[in-house]
Amino acid sequence: MPSAEELAVYEDLVLYLLYYRHREVFEQLILAQPRKLSQAGLSQAFDKFVADVQHFFAPAGGAATEVPFPEAIDPPHLFACFFQIRRAFFHIYNNIVGGSMPAARLRAAAWQSIFTHDMRRYRRVMFDRMTDITTLVTGPSGTGKELVARAIGLSRYIPFDAKTKSFTEDFAGSFVALNLSALSPTLIESELFGHRRGAYTGALEDRAGWLEVCPPLGTVFLDEIGELDAAIQVKLLRVIQTRTFQRLGDTATRHFKGKIIAATNRDLGEEMASGSFRTDFYYRLCSDLIRTPTLREQAAASQEELRSLILFITRRVIGEEGAAGLTEEVFEWIAGHLGPDYAWPGNFRELEQCVRNVLIRKEYHPASTGSSSQGDRLADDINAGRLTADQLLRRYCSLVYSQTRNYEETARRLGLDRRTVKSKVTAAESPNDETRITNE
Repeated sequence: MPSAEELAVYEDLVLYLLYYRHREVFEQLILAQPRKLSQAGLSQAFDKFVADVQHFFAPAGGAATEVPFPEAIDPPHLFACFFQIRRAFFHIYNNIVGGSMPAARLRAAAWQSIFTHDMRRYRRVMFDRMTDITTLVTGPSGTGKELVARAIGLSRYIPFDAKTKSFTEDFAGSFVALNLSALSPTLIESELFGHRRGAYTGALEDRAGWLEVCPPLGTVFLDEIGELDAAIQVKLLRVIQTRTFQRLGDTATRHFKGKIIAATNRDLGEEMASGSFRTDFYYRLCSDLIRTPTLREQAAASQEELRSLILFITRRVIGEEGAAGLTEEVFEWIAGHLGPDYAWPGNFRELEQCVRNVLIRKEYHPASTGSSSQGDRLADDINAGRLTADQLLRRYCSLVYSQTRNYEETARRLGLDRRTVKSKVTAAESPNDETRITNE
């Protein structure tokens, strides 16, 4: 009889063999989406998979019961795990690009968020428990936090039903992204929790929120979690703790069965120190932390890394034909006008716009965003007496907001309501307002 160590090695070898032997089937499932693939084709693929499993783990002569394999091999579960592994590779490498070490570490972090660091333990006991672990993605704006969340959300474990020979859910529609900074507190609550008719002005009928319609194996991505009002933080804290919530204006308890991924470009340590972000809420979010690197960190490894990222963008913008030529054009402009030490404050998003600018005008000039010049202009207008009281408030709100990039923090500093600050900033950034100020 083989030893336990030998059996473990044999099992690993067979699992690798089975995965690569049936890899093409899993790729077809990803590209076609499980429920769009013919049922007959999926059934036939699973039958072949089961036959291979039995061949390698049930030796002829009825000796299977005599071989003490380390773990029981369940073909439907193994089929589901292999499909998940292939999806994880597909979505991670399609969403997180780059050959630098920071990019490689980010892909590794996303992989561990899906499977943990121990694949054996994941396959044995963790595959159906990852829902309860909330993932928090941090990093500056433009570094791909939503892409990381999408890769994780679309790579969750989906059981395979051996009786119907089909997957229990379709991964393609299982990811929902909400940008919290773009919504008012009432709309955030309505989008997340739903509402009952008459719960607020404009609530003309009952509505289910995303937490309610999210399938058990789905994911709700909450972008800019650092912008949340304290009252909504408390409600989300309850969702994470108890998996329950209530619609606005309703008393019935409902259950959230999916996974939450949150993201922020704010320093939550500073936010907690200032009291704008609840400590207990943070410690419910941080069970799984991922940090996205800046473009400057990725490009610091070598200029070839920057070239490869530009090539990736040009292929998306104009297609394969002509991408190489545009890549060199963009790279030469950056080298000649921005230099290797350019900080790329807008990160990957700025690089995309740089490519488009060079494509259209053969040049790219970064915007000057210094708040000091804005403050100097405001001081000059104040000293010259050119501003009305309302214009002064608009400009001052805009100045402080340019430093905080957060309506709540700006409101706290100025002692104003968040909605007032937002309206004043919006008005100050309006071209009509600037024209009026200049004319006056």
